[in-house]
Amino acid sequence: MSTVGAGIPEPPRDEPNSAWLSDGELDWVRGRIPLLYVEAVPVRVDGLGVVTQVGVLLRANAAGEITRTLVSGRVMYGETIRDALFRHLEKDLGPMAFPQLPPSPVPFQVAEYFPIPGLSAYVDDRQHAVSLAFVVPVTGTFEPRQDALELTWVTPAEASSPAFHAELEGGRGTLLRAALASVGVLG
Repeated sequence: MSTVGAGIPEPPRDEPNSAWLSDGELDWVRGRIPLLYVEAVPVRVDGLGVVTQVGVLLRANAAGEITRTLVSGRVMYGETIRDALFRHLEKDLGPMAFPQLPPSPVPFQVAEYFPIPGLSAYVDDRQHAVSLAFVVPVTGTFEPRQDALELTWVTPAEASSPAFHAELEGGRGTLLRAALASVGVLG
């Protein structure tokens, strides 16, 4: 094993330039440094660009509970934020979602997730993570993939309700409300 940077061991790779980590490597990294994620709130907009519907994923979490969540995932080494957003939108919503990403995406919020409840509104039992959150218009058809069970479309008013907020895991209800506020449709 070689050493890279400040003494961090570089694990052997089956393929050169692989940006994926094995489960063991990921656990090792998660225990030592915050990881960078992107999160996306898919929306449908009218002809004037006003948000008319908000997409939220239904998914089974690690504990086997059915919860609502947002499109999210890690940014790989050497990957642009724009490419990471596109990859995770396509992975979670299907290849025909047609996300409308701007040439230079700017997050509406930076969310910091901690494994210890109470340090912020956002909790992730696995790790300390920093997430760049975006509102992304989508125009296509949707076939949720990976561990997503379905994509539910709701109005901004429904997505703003306390009951809906409570159905989202890890503080993502707070993030969803911030997304709605950032586009002027918080009910």
